[in-house]
Amino acid sequence: MTRWADSGAMALTGLPDHPMGPPEGLVEGIDRLARSFPGLDALALLGERAALMGLWRRGATSCGGSCRLLTSGDGFMAVSLPRAEDMEAVPAWLELDDVPDSVPAMWSTVASHLQHGDPDLLLARALLLGLPAALVGESAGHAGPVRSLLGQAPPRPDLTGLIVVDLSALWAGPLCGDLLARVGATVVKVESTQRPDGARRGPAEFFDLLNGRKRSVALDFRDRDGLRILQSLLRRADVVIEASRPRALAQLGLDGPDLVRAGGPQVWVSITGHGRAGRAANRVAFGDDAAAAGGLVVWRNGVPLFCADAIADPLTGLRAADACLRALAEGGRWLLDVSMSAVSSAFSGPSLPVPRELTVAHPHARPVESPAPPLGSDTARVLAEFEIDP
Repeated sequence: MTRWADSGAMALTGLPDHPMGPPEGLVEGIDRLARSFPGLDALALLGERAALMGLWRRGATSCGGSCRLLTSGDGFMAVSLPRAEDMEAVPAWLELDDVPDSVPAMWSTVASHLQHGDPDLLLARALLLGLPAALVGESAGHAGPVRSLLGQAPPRPDLTGLIVVDLSALWAGPLCGDLLARVGATVVKVESTQRPDGARRGPAEFFDLLNGRKRSVALDFRDRDGLRILQSLLRRADVVIEASRPRALAQLGLDGPDLVRAGGPQVWVSITGHGRAGRAANRVAFGDDAAAAGGLVVWRNGVPLFCADAIADPLTGLRAADACLRALAEGGRWLLDVSMSAVSSAFSGPSLPVPRELTVAHPHARPVESPAPPLGSDTARVLAEFEIDP
């Protein structure tokens, strides 16, 4: 419990006037994953974004403020509204005649409808509209991540010369790439010139922490040459990290498993909210609602409260990087289906009590070792090194 308090994660967990302990087994589970990354204070990863953004615990409202845990029928639902399009979809979701005139009024209306409506129907309508929502604990007990063997390849005992192409954005995927760079891989961050990583608009220090060890390539995914270059990069890579719904890559003509089977990357890391298979593959998820789906919350008097800040993101990044290293060491060609809700489920458990005399530290972040490169600043150099025609 002392390590939980010292890490800063406890400062982000529980009610504003009542910090709470972690779910049973969470700290030990994170420690096991950290063995793959010597010298890493993995527990402190949970609080880095909060430290740089000045976030704090808010009970049933997420630290970032965009997700809430609300009563729904006999249970609870997590609803995230971080984007303008999410707020705009609420009237259609709840079939409102009158649109609330403020954000607080919108949340009040959502809470009322969830409390008195059918949870399953409301969730189904939310998912149909692309809203990030989940019933608390709906994925509890699901195994993850799933490893699928797609062919044979020799084991790779170390990361010397390993090429990682990182197509992901925001937090979980970029953290996975950063951890692989930490242990020696060459990581190339590839972004669309039209839609670069949204984290570039957030705190610069946080973006630097996740991307400072990488090279930056920017391509026009709408352009035939841009897609040709992207496909060449993916075939050249040993590992690919992506955090898109499968249909998004399909629209670009990319199929991860096919590229792996054809002798391209040895490991394809696919990070999703709720998995790649079936209807869940189309679900939108963020770190707070995905954690709630996996049951990774803390409980007080029968009511769920948020555990740390968007905890599914750093946990999934850590778990994906560990799974990737294990796949490389084992040999073979792999598709790693790393679902944020499934990862969260693996770390959920009953909330541990807190000794009264415990001192709770503020969250803190690692020092930035180097700034992230500007968008596309390494494109020409990377293409030349990989012998790809621009």
